[in-house]
Amino acid sequence: MSFTFTTRLPLSRQAVDRDHLTRGLPDLFDQLWADAATRVLPVWHGKILLAPHDAASIDPASIDPASIDPASIDPANTGVHLALLPPTSLHNAGLRVYLGRSLPADLPETAGTRIVAVQLDDDAAARLEPDESRWVGLRTVATVLDDRDAGLFTEALGVLNWHASHGHCPRCGTATLVEEGGWVRRCPVDNSQVFPRTDPAVIVLITDSDDRILLGSNAMWENNRYSLLAGFVEPGEALETAVIREMFEESGLRVTDPAYVGSQPWPFPASVMCGFTARLADDQAAHELLPDGAEILALRWFSRKDLLDAGEWMLLPGPSSIAHAMIERWLGAPLPAATELIRP
Repeated sequence: MSFTFTTRLPLSRQAVDRDHLTRGLPDLFDQLWADAATRVLPVWHGKILLAPHDAASIDPASIDPASIDPASIDPANTGVHLALLPPTSLHNAGLRVYLGRSLPADLPETAGTRIVAVQLDDDAAARLEPDESRWVGLRTVATVLDDRDAGLFTEALGVLNWHASHGHCPRCGTATLVEEGGWVRRCPVDNSQVFPRTDPAVIVLITDSDDRILLGSNAMWENNRYSLLAGFVEPGEALETAVIREMFEESGLRVTDPAYVGSQPWPFPASVMCGFTARLADDQAAHELLPDGAEILALRWFSRKDLLDAGEWMLLPGPSSIAHAMIERWLGAPLPAATELIRP
């Protein structure tokens, strides 16, 4: 299978050796903190700081993800990078996760630099950078970070989100201990281990016999926001089966021929979006739409012309999402400028 499509997805990029063997070293973080070459990625409420640029800080407010066409930029040349700090810059560091070794040779950090994500509390974040507007979220900067930094941010956010919801043993409720460089939590009562979890979800571009695509408006959005239909994979279910079930549940339509096109991690909080195409079943009429009324309130078919004409009023998936890339793949052109919905 070609990975051409996957490489277009901002959060699927990476240039880090996760270095899993190092995670089990005794006193790992003592070793890392004693190494002046180690670099730390501070994370506060899911946000990070950007590195200085041309002796001046980049204004996060100037980065508008809705106006960025990922296909038209080279993230390696944007000058936007994560702030990777020496361990001595942080005091009373919170939860730490060893992310791995940096691979590129053309960044300020030499190839092989070991990088640790550190979860900061409010006081530690305020000491490091009191201006809250300087802290930026992944969806804001994903398309302008290079491969290494996009991968680091995505990895850090996913693991830290897992820690936030798995602080206690699922068997007995005892507070778990963090081990293996932040990649395992162990129950001190029975020594059982809990590992980071990722929830698979399918996201589907459905076409009819006229090669129109189906877009839906979620109950949690404004009524002019539309995206592809998506849903979580249930236990004991294949991805292709989930495509057929979820699309019927959300739209009332039977689809066939689900075909995998690529995947992207979506750590909001802990998903991987598995992209599929599917087509309307031959025995189903396109007008037989039946939104579930709970999650999906409206459904519409769009031709390529319809979609381009709707750019003035309709909000579509943001450029950090796999939905954005899937729709552009079908459209054969950049999405209309009004795209600003942040959805997988």
